[in-house]
This record gives sequence, C-alpha cells and structure tokens, in this order.
Amino acid sequence: MVTRLTTRDARAAGLISFFFLISLSHPGEAFPASDKAAAMLLVKDALTVPGQSTTIEARLATVGPWTTRGIGGEPIELLVGDKVVATGMTGGDGRVFLSYRSNAQGVLPIRVRVGKSSRVLPVEGRANLVVWEQRNPLVAVELAALMEQPPAPPPAPLIGAALDPERKPMPNAAEELAKLTRFSYRVIYVVLLSSSGADGFRAANQTREWLNAHQFPPGYVLVSPPGGGALEEKLDDLRAGGWKTLKIGIGRSTAFVEAFLNRRLQAVMVPEPFGEPPPKARVAKDWKEVRKKM
Repeated sequence: MVTRLTTRDARAAGLISFFFLISLSHPGEAFPASDKAAAMLLVKDALTVPGQSTTIEARLATVGPWTTRGIGGEPIELLVGDKVVATGMTGGDGRVFLSYRSNAQGVLPIRVRVGKSSRVLPVEGRANLVVWEQRNPLVAVELAALMEQPPAPPPAPLIGAALDPERKPMPNAAEELAKLTRFSYRVIYVVLLSSSGADGFRAANQTREWLNAHQFPPGYVLVSPPGGGALEEKLDDLRAGGWKTLKIGIGRSTAFVEAFLNRRLQAVMVPEPFGEPPPKARVAKDWKEVRKKM
C-alpha cells in the first residue's frame, strides 16, 4: 500500500526537517529570537592600579521601569576593545564578578555582554575600568554639585530611579573640572543614592551617560548608599585600598560635606547653601570660585 502525501503534508514535513537540521547545527537556538526575553545589563566602574587585578561587577536583570528581577544562570563576557578577556556566570540575583588586570593607565572603556544564551536576547552594558597611579592627587565631586537645581521640588522618584537626564549642569562646572584635571587631579564622581531601595547599578549607568552628554572629564563613578555615614565608610575603604591622596571633596549636600570633615578631610560647598554651612566647610558661590577655595 502506497501512502500519497498531499501538498500540505509535504510542506509540513519539510518544515519539520528544516527545524530539525537547525537544532542540530545550532543547539539551544532552535526557537526563534522572539521567544527570548529582553534584559538589561548594567555595569559598575572599577578602580585599580596598573598591573593589579580588579573585579568588575555587573548585573543582568529583567527590563522594567520600577523594580527589576535578576536573571541567574546566564553566561557573561567582559570585553576590552574587541577581545574577550574574562567570562563568568550570573548568580541567582543576576550579579556576576569578572576579574581583569591592566597595565595600561587611564580611564579605559569596557563592555560586558551576554554570551550564547537560549533564554535572553543579546544585550551589553558599558562602564569604565579606571587605572591610576596612587601618587596622583584625587578630588571627589558630588554629582548634585554639578547639576542645577530644578525650580520646583521634583516628584518622589520611582524606585530605582537615580536622576533626571534632562537636568542641566551648573554653569562652568565642566570647564572648571577640566582645568583641575590639567593640574594632574583625578576625579571621583560620587553619587549619593536617594533611598536604600535605589538601584546602584542603574545610578552608575545614568550618571556616566549624563557626564558624557555634558562633556565632563572622565573619572571614576562611585555610588554610595544614602547618608553621610555610608559615605564615610566608602572613604575609609578607599584609604585602606591605598588611595591616600584623596584629601578634598566638592559637594552640595550637608551629608557629603560632613562626611569629609568627619574624616578630617577638606570640603568645599558649592553653591552657597541657603542656611548655615557645616563648621570648617569652605564655601564657593559658584564653580568659578572652587579652585580658589581648594
């Protein structure tokens, strides 16, 4: 008995054979890309010295305007230039730690991307690997001191939101910081999170984008939990790591300025506060005056 295939049956058989061959040649990719989930990959800056290994921290998470969920079990690659220099796997919270050592100095752009995955669409994140000699003088600058204040108090931020990308920079801030870097200063940009629930990875990413958009000199973005006490701990960690040339901070908030003064470091407040500044704080009415106060 001979079974005759209809045209419809033949087409179906052909499609089955096609997907079977695809599954053999591309294991894990037999499903169309539309079945994969969109994700975001955010990376924090890393600070180190030439020739010393450091850890780059990244987080792979679901895409969402408010809260995000980490995606575990995904392969991650670290790229310097176009070369993969380290690989790792995300944990249950979506975080991954990648080690790398560079002999080159400066603020080096790095990329982190999802490797071959059957669940997540291709995505990459960017950050800076900051490689400085520890003898270079450092200056810490609070992000809030670089931004004009909005005319009215902003609405309560969304959970995880860090800053409004439309905020304008303070007049002359980028130019004056560029002059400081010409005098061999290296800049640490400090972001004080607005709440304990804010997303530090997102804050770092948004800060870098804002600084680049307004042509601020390259530097290291340091994200700190809210409050001066948390920033004091960050300052202690930097000093313990050998970064002892950080002796001055330029900030707007009382929490930032007091953190430096409490660690017996110099602090410049810009612009002039509405109330009384903390004792021993130096005050500059605008960025044109900052260098005179240092």
